[in-house]
Amino acid sequence: MVLRLVERTAVLLVSLAVSSVLVFGFMAVLPGDPARVALGVNASDEAVAQLREQFGLDRSLATQYLDWLGGLLRADFGTSYVSKVAIGPQIFDRLQVTLWLVVVGMIVALVVAVPAGTVMAARHRKISGLALSAISQLGVAVPAFLAGILLIMLFAVKLGWLPANGWTPPASDPGMFLRQLILPALSLGLVQGAVLTRYVRSAVLDVLREDYLRTARAKGLRPFPALWRHGLRNAAVPVVTVLGLQLATLLIGAVVVERVFVIPGLGSLLLDGVSNRDLLLIQDVVMLLVVAVLVVNFLVDVLYVALDPRLRVGQR
Repeated sequence: MVLRLVERTAVLLVSLAVSSVLVFGFMAVLPGDPARVALGVNASDEAVAQLREQFGLDRSLATQYLDWLGGLLRADFGTSYVSKVAIGPQIFDRLQVTLWLVVVGMIVALVVAVPAGTVMAARHRKISGLALSAISQLGVAVPAFLAGILLIMLFAVKLGWLPANGWTPPASDPGMFLRQLILPALSLGLVQGAVLTRYVRSAVLDVLREDYLRTARAKGLRPFPALWRHGLRNAAVPVVTVLGLQLATLLIGAVVVERVFVIPGLGSLLLDGVSNRDLLLIQDVVMLLVVAVLVVNFLVDVLYVALDPRLRVGQR
């Protein structure tokens, strides 16, 4: 088990290094001069040259990359080319908002997917199982932003139960915070829950065909107690792998959902940076998202080893 963890850690570190080079390289080859964009098209060449020197854009790409990477390792994200404001505090403030949205969205997805997928597998030949399967297929086809718009039309516009947009920090007004969090979290969680339900159904169906579960049934256990006691742990192994991918999808989906609900999260910060051509801000946010995805995948691998005892003794 220790050897496998060391191996996965090495893969994580190499992936982070390669990703940083790719992100920096993509930003470096984009057309346009960040200094010219920051000062405007009417700026003089002397002013542009002075700003390029101030931000270190006149140095070699290798030097710029090493300076940027060293800053990231020190949690120093640099200064925005456009607003001249430190990027780190902006990212930290927006990240807290996005984490609330992603975590609650994943909780919604799990609350929907685990019981629904289990019932779909246990009753896959009955009307109730087929009906749940059809509903989940419909949910898979609906993008998160469309689900958000539909939820706004129903619960905010027609019924007036919840606010249509906005964001209130939890420390300022917990009640309003929860009311404003419900619709965006549901729009993310229900769609991802529909996708995850299909994987839970498949994993539970595989477990139901195993001999040990038939033995448990032969000893007198009813279907659901037998599945609960002897099957769900084994069914969780492939589902955990998919769960890591779902978390990555939630992070990307939050970019659009934050725009729909006017939420000042990391996605909105990224889109604002794109519209303003603030390349360093875009670079930092994209790298942060890449790091989050890679770390989530690493944690999924660790959890996979914990759930599957065969991997602890070196079996492949």
